[in-house]
Amino acid sequence: MLSALVTAASVQELQGAPLVLARLRGGAAARRFARLERLWADAGYFSANLIAWCKHALGVALEIVQRPPGQKGFAPLPRRWVVERTFAWLGRYRRLSKDYEQNVASSEAFLYLAMIHLMVRRLA
Repeated sequence: MLSALVTAASVQELQGAPLVLARLRGGAAARRFARLERLWADAGYFSANLIAWCKHALGVALEIVQRPPGQKGFAPLPRRWVVERTFAWLGRYRRLSKDYEQNVASSEAFLYLAMIHLMVRRLA
């Protein structure tokens, strides 16, 4: 099973992305995600180095989802709804709605519990 990686809020997106994505390379994770061809990320991850690293090290294409050129104000972005929907699900859990945790390990544990609860309710 691929374990989650929760980083501190002070870790920038471009610094944290290789830490998270490198977990797709080794062992059981490599077999589990062998069919993975494309990753979507928002504009905070835009870096030619990161895109090239994903292609070279992981063998996957990293697509940056950006708003259309010249767009002013709100614009629904493709694939962004998946992330926003998941955050909305997690926001229903009082413990996750605020930053109560003192360390990253307990935050990660409560994320696991919330997602397990969501999956079990769907299976029932």
